[in-house]
Amino acid sequence: MSLEILHIDAGKSWRGGQRQALLLAVGLSESGDRSSIVAQPRGPLAARARAAGIRVLPVEMPSEWSPRAVRQLRGIIRSGAPDLIHAHDARGHGLALLALATLPRASRPPLVVTRRVVFPPRSVRFKYGTRVARLIAISEAVRDSMTAAGIPGDRISVVHSGVPAPRAVTPRDWRRECHWPANCIVCGVVGAMTGEKGVASIAAVAQRLPADAARDTRLVLIGGERGDRSTLGGIEVHRPGFIEEVHEAMAGLDVLWHPSSSEGLGTAVIDAMALAVPPIAYATGGLPELIEHGANGLLVRPGDPASFAAAAAKLIRDGALRSRLAAAGPARSALFGVARMVEGTREAYAKVLAKEP
Repeated sequence: MSLEILHIDAGKSWRGGQRQALLLAVGLSESGDRSSIVAQPRGPLAARARAAGIRVLPVEMPSEWSPRAVRQLRGIIRSGAPDLIHAHDARGHGLALLALATLPRASRPPLVVTRRVVFPPRSVRFKYGTRVARLIAISEAVRDSMTAAGIPGDRISVVHSGVPAPRAVTPRDWRRECHWPANCIVCGVVGAMTGEKGVASIAAVAQRLPADAARDTRLVLIGGERGDRSTLGGIEVHRPGFIEEVHEAMAGLDVLWHPSSSEGLGTAVIDAMALAVPPIAYATGGLPELIEHGANGLLVRPGDPASFAAAAAKLIRDGALRSRLAAAGPARSALFGVARMVEGTREAYAKVLAKEP
């Protein structure tokens, strides 16, 4: 049976959640369902969704309590009569609840909500009660944080995020671009360049690298708007700013540093493994569900920059180890593909529509 699905994502920037919402909408459409996305009018999600052939319904969503946004969303639901609503972020979740509350009970489509973060949810009774037909957690770690907050586990489906397998990729030559030595090891951090994602700890890691490893290391910070050259902990750093072709940028790395202190899953790690770039990460959140320590990457104690630096030095010094971990990455990443994410999400939808627990 073909479904009419209304997706809601109020994100103003392009981050992992917006990427997943778009990948899901496209994947569902390719499988025969009809997807529409409610998105910020001038945001990157709206632009990319249109380019992908997905119907976009622009709504200004300044907060999850915006009366105007609630009215617009209520009108969209009334006129479109979707089989199901899927909220992909906290703001969209709150707006969907308020819009549905203003509709007659008989005309309220069921609401599915994806949660992507591992910190405990707030307002559990209001936002995560039975008005939400089903919750999707992007990792077992996210599910566990929800059950610890009192949400029944039988209302939660675990559907790991999925990323597309990279097609023919020409790696960026960071050594040439930055005039770095041919024998240096290029490490990289990929993300929004915020403290939450661990960039604040990069200097602490760099400062703890042994002298020989620090001498041979260069660092690329991929993401964010700012582009510049600087040093962190005595290591040369290049910030190229926002990059459209992120696969090419990542493929030019020798090692991925992923020092996130809080991670629902970590799609940048999946991308890196798919590109045969071995990752180092703190064993926090959903990251241990991705990385098999010593097989396709390295995990270290959460919040311990000395342990992170020791693991980084190990990979910087040992080319054979880098090659072995890199070679195992693509097979591991294939377990977290878009097709599996779409299939798992559709199974969650089926439970909702069949009114199964």
